[in-house]
Amino acid sequence: MEKQPSGLQLWILGARPRTLPAAFVPVFVAFGIAIAQDVERPKLWWCGVFALIVSVALQVGVNYANDYSDGIKGTDNKRVGPLRLVGSGLVPAKTVKIAAFIAFGIAAVFGLFIAMATTLLLIPLGALCIAAGWLYTGGPKPYGYLGFGELFVFVFFGLVATCGSVYAITQTIDAETVFASCIVGLLACALLVVNNLRDIPGDTTSNKLTLAVRMGDAMTRKLYYAMFLYVVLLIVLIGTRDRSVLIALVGLVAAYPALKAVKSGALGRDLIPVLGATGKAQLAIGLLLAVGLAL
Repeated sequence: MEKQPSGLQLWILGARPRTLPAAFVPVFVAFGIAIAQDVERPKLWWCGVFALIVSVALQVGVNYANDYSDGIKGTDNKRVGPLRLVGSGLVPAKTVKIAAFIAFGIAAVFGLFIAMATTLLLIPLGALCIAAGWLYTGGPKPYGYLGFGELFVFVFFGLVATCGSVYAITQTIDAETVFASCIVGLLACALLVVNNLRDIPGDTTSNKLTLAVRMGDAMTRKLYYAMFLYVVLLIVLIGTRDRSVLIALVGLVAAYPALKAVKSGALGRDLIPVLGATGKAQLAIGLLLAVGLAL
């Protein structure tokens, strides 16, 4: 019988480490843009580090909140994939809820430091991010159950996270920043699309109408490919003005195993490694994009 994780290991697994590239990449890209703009090094470093803490804390908070909400609704009872704290019965629902709000609280505190040092406009934006993170699967009408999860991820882990980080560090946002944030958002969406592709059978049974459930298996696989196609197009578009950005195309090599598995029709547990491979591709493309933008 497989030994169940406990203690710190349990909470680390519950935080879903495979999703953390979605938190790292926006800040890395913002860092690259700030370096290109010759931002003062002290501000670049402290603001960049604080933005990274905010981003990671928000991601972990969303993951714990999702675990709590899905767990109490029974959505995770037949889940195929990584460990769920509430759904597995290993951690009381109330404890996971507290953990989610602790993570959101950490994001709020460090976000407040950034806002006080830069612009107070970031405060309502941060509050909106936390509210959106909780309402993804929480509340009476969670929008993640209505097929709007990908839109949430694109907006908040793409546009808002990247543009917000850039603005916090540089107090400017230009067209290149917006296009780069779209790339970040699409990569984050790809992670959610493959996650929801894996969960179609269980989500259908639980009446969780994700975009994947609404579109069906075949169209969801096409959507996954479309995400990477648009990433390529946007990199090339930015590359017409800044050729160094084209280095990000090399990162697509990391996406090959995931794209191959999705095309071959992998299902259920066979899609779990694809989630990890998608995260690695997201990190590789994001890091190279950041380097290209900085040069």
